[in-house]
Amino acid sequence: MKEDKDSVTISGLSIDAPLTANLIESYLRNLVESQKTNGILLGLSGGVDSSVLITLAVRAIGKEKVFGAFLFDRNSEKSSEKKARLMAQWLGIKLDTADISSAMEKKKVYAPLIMKLTAHSARFNRMVQHSYRFINGEVPFKTTLRIGSGAVEHSWLKRFIYQVTIKHLDRGFSERHIYRRQILEQKAHQKNLTLIGAANRSELEVGWFVKGGIDDLPIQPMTGLYKTQVWQLASYLELPHEIQTQLASPDMVFGISDEFGIGHSYRRLDFILDLIERKFTDEQITEAGVSKLELDDIRELMMFSAWKRTSDHETPPVQGGSSGNVRLANK
Repeated sequence: MKEDKDSVTISGLSIDAPLTANLIESYLRNLVESQKTNGILLGLSGGVDSSVLITLAVRAIGKEKVFGAFLFDRNSEKSSEKKARLMAQWLGIKLDTADISSAMEKKKVYAPLIMKLTAHSARFNRMVQHSYRFINGEVPFKTTLRIGSGAVEHSWLKRFIYQVTIKHLDRGFSERHIYRRQILEQKAHQKNLTLIGAANRSELEVGWFVKGGIDDLPIQPMTGLYKTQVWQLASYLELPHEIQTQLASPDMVFGISDEFGIGHSYRRLDFILDLIERKFTDEQITEAGVSKLELDDIRELMMFSAWKRTSDHETPPVQGGSSGNVRLANK
């Protein structure tokens, strides 16, 4: 790829999908062999990331050795279980399901008023998020990163709004993902299985995951791939149409997609992250059609989320970055 200081070569983030699949499959086979386990366990949410990874696991070691688990609670998206079951049936694997609502009840996740109000209406939830962004000048997700990084909010009004709304939503989200991890770790230990997670590079770069949660496991084979590259794998693997075309959801509150929560579409986010990774100047990035507002916001997400990226992780077998081992040049 030709790059110079005066121009930006636009990239489509294309990967060699067959090579990518083969490398991940080989990695998974070697993982099971080296750890001497009975197979692989993965939390199957029905989303495209976990669906791609569990498909690669089946291709790698066979459906008899791959186990999916769907852990839901009363605030989970109703369509998620349907899609998880669709994938399990499509692959011919066993899917264990469990309701974690009682555990969340004991942790008083549902007790705050905002949790009661957001339990049913997607329209109301989006209104809360829009209103918060209008008043506070940033998406709620960014505030959680800022607070987690130790930054201080000096406006009493903004602090108050956060305390009575987003703080409880974020805690509920975190509690669910951490508890899911604990359950899966217990199951993996009991059945001698290798537990893996399906986080991607886009989520990792901006902190769109729960520290210590299900997407922060030590083994995450796809953290070298941007979300748009995971979609390419989904297409190559010919996953069911419903899985490939769905909106990515964090299973936080009804009606809030990943892109809505982050404040950027994945295609736009990946494009900008790629330009940053390729070390282009602000001027070059602006010339590529990126506004200063977009660039500054994404850089701040990366900066404020640094505290999340401190867990130990195995090196993923594939890298979709500009100098990665599966990236197609000039595409």
